[in-house]
Amino acid sequence: MHSVTGRSEQEDAPGDNDAVIAEQRRRLLDMQKDDGHIVFELEADSTIPSEYVLLHHFLGEIRPDRETRIGRYVRRIQNPDGSWPLFHDGDGNISATVKAYWALKLIGDPIDAPHMVRARAWILKQGGAAKANVFTRFMLALFGQIPWRGVPVMPVEMLFLPTWFPFHISKMAYWSRTVLVPLLVLYARKAAAKNPTGLDIRELFETPPEEHRIYNINPTGSRVGDLFLGLDRILQVADRFAPKSLRNRAIARAETFFLERLNGEDGLGAIYPAMANAVMAMRVLGYSDDHEAMQTARRAIEKLVIDAGDEVYCQPCLSPVWDTGLAAHALLESGERDDPAVERMLDWLKDRQILDMRGDWTVRRPDVRPGGWAFQYENPHYPDVDDTAVVALAMHRQGDDKYTEAIDRACEWLVGMQSTSGGWGAFEPENEHYYLNSIPFADHGALLDPPTADVTARCVGCLAQVDRLRYRDAIERGIAYLKREQEADGSWFGRWGANYVYGTWSVLVALNGAGEDMSAPYVRRAVDWLKARQLPDSGWGEGLETYEEDRKSFARTSTASQTAWAVLGLMSAGEFDSPEVKSGIAYLKHADREGARWTERHWTGTGFPRVFYLKYHGYAAYFPLWAMARFEKLKASNDKTVMWGM
Repeated sequence: MHSVTGRSEQEDAPGDNDAVIAEQRRRLLDMQKDDGHIVFELEADSTIPSEYVLLHHFLGEIRPDRETRIGRYVRRIQNPDGSWPLFHDGDGNISATVKAYWALKLIGDPIDAPHMVRARAWILKQGGAAKANVFTRFMLALFGQIPWRGVPVMPVEMLFLPTWFPFHISKMAYWSRTVLVPLLVLYARKAAAKNPTGLDIRELFETPPEEHRIYNINPTGSRVGDLFLGLDRILQVADRFAPKSLRNRAIARAETFFLERLNGEDGLGAIYPAMANAVMAMRVLGYSDDHEAMQTARRAIEKLVIDAGDEVYCQPCLSPVWDTGLAAHALLESGERDDPAVERMLDWLKDRQILDMRGDWTVRRPDVRPGGWAFQYENPHYPDVDDTAVVALAMHRQGDDKYTEAIDRACEWLVGMQSTSGGWGAFEPENEHYYLNSIPFADHGALLDPPTADVTARCVGCLAQVDRLRYRDAIERGIAYLKREQEADGSWFGRWGANYVYGTWSVLVALNGAGEDMSAPYVRRAVDWLKARQLPDSGWGEGLETYEEDRKSFARTSTASQTAWAVLGLMSAGEFDSPEVKSGIAYLKHADREGARWTERHWTGTGFPRVFYLKYHGYAAYFPLWAMARFEKLKASNDKTVMWGM
C-alpha cells in the first residue's frame, strides 16, 4: 500500500474548508436535543433484531406489523450467497445466519422462498446449526431445538463461589456478567419458550439435533481448554443431582443480582442481550406481565427500537454520553469555547457523572471514589474510563471553573482504575484472567475486559491535559504500557474501533499531549505506518476483517471517520504540512455528505473483535468535522505542535 497525493496537489479555493466546517457544524448542532445532549443511532448486524423476534416468541407474543418491518430490514442486509454478515459487506457468519433465518421463518417467510433456500444451503455448507456459537445454541435449547447438553453446563451455584476462586463472576467483563447471570436462571430451570407458532428449524441440521454428539468445543485449542471441556462433561452428569434447596437459594441470589442492577428504563447493563435475558428469567421466575419490574425491563428494550417506517431494527444499546462527549470536542475544535450550545452539552454531561453509586468495579478497587461516566443515559453500576476521559477532556478544554470538581473526580477515578500493567481496561481494572477464554462458554471470545492501547491512550491523554505533573506517575506507567503494546510494524491495535488506524490515532495524540518526543523512532514508525495505509483516493479505509489473524492489511473503500482519525494522528505527530495530511483533508472536503454526516457505508466501530461490530452513525459526523477544523486551526497557528490530549 502506498500513499498517492493525486487530488491533494490541487489548490483549493480560499475558504473552501471553512465553508464545509461551518455547514457541518451547523448541521451537527441541529442534532442537539432541547436538554443539550446529542445522540445518534447505533446499529449492529442482523443478530439483535432477530433476537428481538425470538424474545417475543419465547414470551408467546406475535406482533405481525412490527415483525413484517423487521423482516424487511433483515432481508435487505442479507449477503448474495444467502448468509448474514457481522458488518456491511462482511463474510457470512454461521450464528448470525441461523438466527436471521429462524426469525424470518417465525415472521412467516416460507422456507422455499429464494432467500431462505440460499440461507439454508449456506448454513448446511458450514456444518449446520449445530456449529453456531454458545449464545445461539442456548436460544436453540430454550426453544427445544437442541437438547440441553448442546450448551456448556452453567451451574447457578457458581454465584456462591468466593472472589478468590478461579471462576468468580467478577473475573468476567461486565457485559459477560450481566448477560450470564440471568442465563444461569434459565439454565437451572431448563426454561422452555412458548413458541406460539410451533415452528422448528430442524432443516438447518445435518444430523438430527438429538443425535448430534459434540456441541461444545475447546475454544482455544489449549491443554487448559481440554481440561475445561472434560470438566464440562463431568458437570453435564453432576448437574442433574444438584441439591434442590441449594439450587433455589442460588437462583434467588441470581434474581437479586439482576434486580439490583435492572437500571430502570435503561435496562440491565444497558445492553440488549442482558436486558432480554433478564426479561426471560423474570418470566420463568413467575413475574406477571403487569409486575412493575417486568414492565420496566420491557420498556427498556422498546427504547432500543428504531422505527424507520417501512423497516424496523433494534439497537444493541444507546450511546448518548459517548456521542455528546465526542460531538463537544468537534464543536470546540470548530468554534468558540464559550459557545452556549457546547455549555449546554457539558452541563448535561456533568449531571450524569456517577458519584453516588458503587459499581461492580469496586470489587477490585474498593477504596477508590467514583467519578466516571457511563456510555448510555444511565448505567451507574458500569461507568467506563473511555467515556470518562472523553468527557473530562472536553470539560477541561472548555475551561469553565464550574467543571473543575467534575474533572478532578474523573481524574481521581481514572488513576484508581489503572491496572498494575500500566494500562486501562474499559470498565474494570485487572480483568486479565485469560485462562477463562478456554472454558466452553467462552467460544465467542469476548469474555474479558483487559487493558488495551486505545483506552489507555485516552486515559493518558486526559491526565496529561488536565495536569501532567500531578498525574506524572500514572502517565509514565501508561506510556510504558503503550510502548510495550506497539505492533512490530509501528501501529497500535484498536480494541473499540476499526482497527489499527483507530488505535494508532489514539496513541499518537496521547503521546503528543503527554509531551513525548514525537521524533522518537517508535513514533516515526507509527507515522510511517499511517502514511503507508493511505488509499489511492487519498482517504483511509481499514476493513473490520483486519481483526482476523491473517488479514491485518485488509483495506476497503475510504471512510470519512477513518480518514479523520488518520489525519488527526498524523497532525499530532507534527505532520501538518505533509502531503498525506493535506490530501486527507482534501478527501474530506470533497467527500459526499448528507445532513450532519459524511456518507459512509462501511462500519468503523467494534463491539467485540471477530464477534460483534457496530455502525456508530455519529462517527461520520463529528470526527471529519473535528479533523478539518483542527487542520484549519493549526494552519492559522504559529505553533504547529500545540495539541489537546485528544
